[in-house]
Amino acid sequence: MTAALETRDLSVRFGGLKAVDGISVTVEDGRVLGVIGPNGAGKSTFINLITGQIRPTRGKVLVAGRDLTGAKPWKIAAARVARTFQINKPFRGLSVRDNVAIGAMFGAPGGGSVAKARGVADEVLERLGLSGVAELGPTELSVAHAQRLEVAKALALRPRVLFLDEAMAGLRPAEMEPQLELIRELRREGLAIVVVEHVMRAIRSVCDTVLVMQEGRELLTGPPDEVLADERVITAYLGQRYAERQRAERAEAGGSGPAVADQVGPRPEGETRAPG
Repeated sequence: MTAALETRDLSVRFGGLKAVDGISVTVEDGRVLGVIGPNGAGKSTFINLITGQIRPTRGKVLVAGRDLTGAKPWKIAAARVARTFQINKPFRGLSVRDNVAIGAMFGAPGGGSVAKARGVADEVLERLGLSGVAELGPTELSVAHAQRLEVAKALALRPRVLFLDEAMAGLRPAEMEPQLELIRELRREGLAIVVVEHVMRAIRSVCDTVLVMQEGRELLTGPPDEVLADERVITAYLGQRYAERQRAERAEAGGSGPAVADQVGPRPEGETRAPG
């Protein structure tokens, strides 16, 4: 069976800096890949290489078996690959409804009238709980609604592969759960999803596999619980001294130490987030 998404030795160099170095992943339909790592690890650059914002120096990008390495973003979108951005990028002069309708008009399979596109937009907005703000401008939205608008724009393209780049950023725990449930629903519907996150609760809750990046390279790939408890990952996030101290404390106590999900950046609201 052909994978929804595959990268082979994907790499990009900016002068002497290897921003992404030899990343190979496979994401099947109905599976969720989490991508984590310290700030500057190359996570968003990795997404940009796949979705056409940056051309790779080396490697391959395959979507449903089709080689789309270095293709323009609109060609990637036409292949039913959609994404959100860390920094929300709505069309500020348009309503929430028309922001979503643009994706329905110009995404795969593309075309259609304005009325038809707005009909699709209405369906997506209802699903994401945004019908009540459909006629507002993007600048009038709360943080939670602005994040969901970003997801709605992507879903209007009717993707097979969906990239969520820090879609939980700025959300309180109560606002996070609807976003997590949406990811679970989309996975059940067969979408291949790549989640780039610092919120470890989200990674543990929805991901089948986690890729840890450090300095542009793969540090570790595996099931969430194993990855988040791995000492190499703890060191990457919290530093060598912390990892050594935890190792010594574990030896004294005769037990196991905390995972990254228990230790990275606890916030007052109860979520767990990496530094930065």
